[in-house]
This record gives sequence, C-alpha cells and structure tokens, in this order.
Amino acid sequence: MPINAICVITGQESVTGTTTFIQEKPNSELTIKGEIRGLSPGLHGLHVHEFGDTTNGCTSAGPHFNPENKSHGSPDDENRHAGDLGNVCANASGVAAFEIKDKMLSLCGPMSIIGRTLVVHQDPDDLGLGEISTTLKIKMKNINVGFE
Repeated sequence: MPINAICVITGQESVTGTTTFIQEKPNSELTIKGEIRGLSPGLHGLHVHEFGDTTNGCTSAGPHFNPENKSHGSPDDENRHAGDLGNVCANASGVAAFEIKDKMLSLCGPMSIIGRTLVVHQDPDDLGLGEISTTLKIKMKNINVGFE
C-alpha cells in the first residue's frame, strides 16, 4: 500500500502551492510532485530542512536534512545532503511545476521527511559547487510536511 504525504505551501508575499510525496513501499524511491505559484521567474533552490519549526524562518527550520553528515550537492550526487533536491524553475508567470524522483528520502524510517520543513529559496541552489552558497543570505518560502 503506497504511503502519501502532502505539503500545503504558504510563504512570504503571495507564494502558495502544494507538494505531494508518494512512496509505493518503504524502500522504494520517493516521488515528489508539486506546483508553487508566486515565485519570481527562474530557478529556485528546493530543500528539506531538518526541523519542522518555521516560527523564525530558516533559523528555526535548521540546516538541510543531513542525517548521514554528507556534503552539500546536487540531487544526482551520491555524496549529498538527503534534503538536497536541486532547483525548480518558475515560468514567466511565476509558476514552478515539478516532479522529482529521489532514492535517498523516505516517508518512513531514519530518512523520513515527515515533520520536517520543505523550503523553496528565493535564489538558485549552487548544487554544491560553491558559486552561491558561500555568500547567499536566503529568503525562504516554507511549509511543513505531514501525512495526508
């Protein structure tokens, strides 16, 4: 029986949307489908952060979810934070529609994202290449992940 979770996105300014997480069985890949509206056109970093607390923005959401203490990277890298989901692209109307398949994250067990925060950043993610992350002060749009 598939496991499902959903995020209702409410962010700064007029950012809204939903993201659905679907996992066919506990050890299968996680499908992440979403649509986020109200973004500026272009790329926006997407990450799962460690804590589900959004009372003080990125500070209370904590760092990227990283239970294996790996380096920041691209979703295609084997050595990456579990929460590194790369970038989503908003079109000229400010809508980012995406589908991501991830083999590292889960809806159960030690890699579970349940109770954590999904963050859509104002700027692109540097995918661990160091071009942005060293100087970037981020503004985020956040939601908590919970069961559907």
